[in-house]
Amino acid sequence: MARRAQVCCPSVLDAPLSEKEAAKLAKGFAALADPARLRLLSLIAGQDEGEVCACELVEPLGRSQPTVSHHLKVLREAGLVEGERRGTWVWYRVVPDALADLRASLGGKARQRA
Repeated sequence: MARRAQVCCPSVLDAPLSEKEAAKLAKGFAALADPARLRLLSLIAGQDEGEVCACELVEPLGRSQPTVSHHLKVLREAGLVEGERRGTWVWYRVVPDALADLRASLGGKARQRA
């Protein structure tokens, strides 16, 4: 009998979450509960190249550079985006597995790992 792939975080609809799982998911959902951060995530995810320089997020968000940096830090600390410093600027990209975990926890398609 083949062994089923292990699901990272169970759906909140299927089984009670452990304290660790709940804390991890709550941090991600809390980061997305702010409209500016939700828009930032959308702007980053929508890049054809898969990443974007922080300098290119100020104008579309309509916030100051320090405010954008703060919101990016929150998204990064929640594990939803990752950044790579290149000279003066940081380039950001979405962490697909983190978004998949949030989606799966709400009963969406689960992300599986071997």
